[in-house]
Amino acid sequence: GRRRPYFLTGAILSSLALLFMPYSPMLWMAAGMLWIMDASINITMEPFRAFVGDMLPEKQRTLGFAMQSFFIGIGAFVASWLPYIMTNYLGIANTAEPGIIPDSVKFSFLAGGVVFLLAVLLTIFKTKEYSPEELASFQNDTDSLSHPTNFEGKNTEEEISVSTALVYQRRSYWWGLGGLLFLALVYFKDYKAELYILGAGLSVFALLLFITSLLIRKQRSHFMLAQVIHDLNQMPKTMRQLAFIQFFSWFALFAMWIYTTSAVSSHIYHTSDPKSALYNEAANWVSGMFGWYNLFAAGFAFLLPVLASKTSRRFTHAIALVAGGLSLASIFIISNPHHLIYPMIGIGLAWSSILSMPYAILTGSLPSHKMGVYMGIFNFFIVIPQILAASILGFMVQGIFQGHSIYALILGGASMLIAAFLSLFVQDTDIN
Repeated sequence: GRRRPYFLTGAILSSLALLFMPYSPMLWMAAGMLWIMDASINITMEPFRAFVGDMLPEKQRTLGFAMQSFFIGIGAFVASWLPYIMTNYLGIANTAEPGIIPDSVKFSFLAGGVVFLLAVLLTIFKTKEYSPEELASFQNDTDSLSHPTNFEGKNTEEEISVSTALVYQRRSYWWGLGGLLFLALVYFKDYKAELYILGAGLSVFALLLFITSLLIRKQRSHFMLAQVIHDLNQMPKTMRQLAFIQFFSWFALFAMWIYTTSAVSSHIYHTSDPKSALYNEAANWVSGMFGWYNLFAAGFAFLLPVLASKTSRRFTHAIALVAGGLSLASIFIISNPHHLIYPMIGIGLAWSSILSMPYAILTGSLPSHKMGVYMGIFNFFIVIPQILAASILGFMVQGIFQGHSIYALILGGASMLIAAFLSLFVQDTDIN
């Protein structure tokens, strides 16, 4: 029933990781710091999204999550240009000896950690947190809005029956069989090693299902693993619909983040040599463009609530995803790197909506006592497409697209268009 301890814990760990990362003496330590930072940011961000749902009534949540998009966009834009600002306006060196991180980058990491920690501390000390009892009373006052009939989850250990345990056990066999067959296929066909990640993921999920079935049969369904797996299988209808939209949206984003540099360098700059000056020029240009789409996202954050009030949140999200999908795919027809600013407008609109609309819709479908756990589960559908993109996109680019990274961006655009189509069918309370 408390969010703020998670904000603080995640902010402290993330800030420490940011501080130590540029001083890592070996690559594996830097990678470790990155993993810690990524996990720690989620410790802060997912409870924070639940916190927004706690603090705002249904009619204000669209604006609340849109404001979150605004600050994320502004923060990302400033962060992407911070080394440039420090070098050109503060006179901090952007060069160093081989194997040493330049001071401009070190101070940028330090600034990020300090700003992150101060922002979270401001929230902790300046924002009231309602008790579980107060939240329950709010829910009783607006029961038809914040506890809709499409919620199917169970709330107590006794309601998780032995028959449910048998269902999880049978599912574990099928998931496990699928994982083993996939691993065998990768091994005997000698496919890229990244595909082992996908097979291992399927096998691990099967194991978690089997352990959950054992816990329930031994009357230990109060254990956290059993509760999370059960809640995952009993998601509200709206959340289940949003899960597919999140999957295709974030798969598109990861395709963009992973392959835009190589796609632009080969398709527009006509070089694939990472050591060449031309390739690095392309990489720098892509970094700047990413900064611009975040700035566009911050601007669109004010447009989205207006459009949602005139139409609906699901239609607004669909329009934004169509703009993003077409913009991402349109990089294929661009030959002048200066024209990349135009796709960034549509991508910025999609990014702003992805950070706000699904969460505004989701919080209206969840009871307050399940807000935190379901926000955490909802994050699965960001992580799963990330794992899938990391495991299969390399295989597709090399094996199917014959090394042409630009087709990964077209695939990402198509994925975002699928998400847009699915958005039109989401069940949403949508109170304006």
